[in-house]
Amino acid sequence: MELILLLFIFTLAAFLGFELVSKVPSQLHTPLMSGSNAISGITIVGALIAAGQVEGNLSKWLGFAALVLASINVVGGYMVTNRMLSMFKAKQND
Repeated sequence: MELILLLFIFTLAAFLGFELVSKVPSQLHTPLMSGSNAISGITIVGALIAAGQVEGNLSKWLGFAALVLASINVVGGYMVTNRMLSMFKAKQND
């Protein structure tokens, strides 16, 4: 029963996240990406706690997977933000 509730919450969060992200105008993408990176940083802290303080192997592997995925999200987010901000820099003529 608890697993079904968790899957329901996960599915609801996925649909809600998709709806929110699809409605964001392109001008707000970079500031929101920075906020998303901060949230993923919090996820990394939670994943470290989950992977380090549990007894079962499954929980440790799920914590490790959360750590890897959140790290990929943070690095990718900063790469995208950097690339978008570089589009607005003045070009230098040599």
